[in-house]
Amino acid sequence: MTTKINHIAIVVEDIDQALTVYRDAIGLPVEKISEEPAEAVKVAYLPTAGGEVELIQPTTADSGVAKFLAKKGEGLHHLCLEVDSIEETTRRMSDQGMQVLGEVRTNQRGDRYIFVHPKSAHGVLIELYEPAGK
Repeated sequence: MTTKINHIAIVVEDIDQALTVYRDAIGLPVEKISEEPAEAVKVAYLPTAGGEVELIQPTTADSGVAKFLAKKGEGLHHLCLEVDSIEETTRRMSDQGMQVLGEVRTNQRGDRYIFVHPKSAHGVLIELYEPAGK
């Protein structure tokens, strides 16, 4: 079961420059900025009442996010939906002919995630996200 929108990720060329909009002009607080080596990105976490905005900046020129940025430019990268069970959700999606990308991965916080191909979701890259401890 999908429980909520966990975050919306926005790909940017420069996090510091993007923070002048999201932090300084809009007023979103910055919880932290850290690197996620497995995805080759630097991430700024900006919490909101209903989830998070994540600004993602590639840290290598050959990462998936860097390729996305080069092809499509800055903007919406993906929508992240929090689920109770990654396995159950991906099984249901696969049964309906949707394509997941790769295997379930685990981030530095212990959260599990997997992406759904945009061709399976009307042009939107979707991340399914199961927080640690669920």
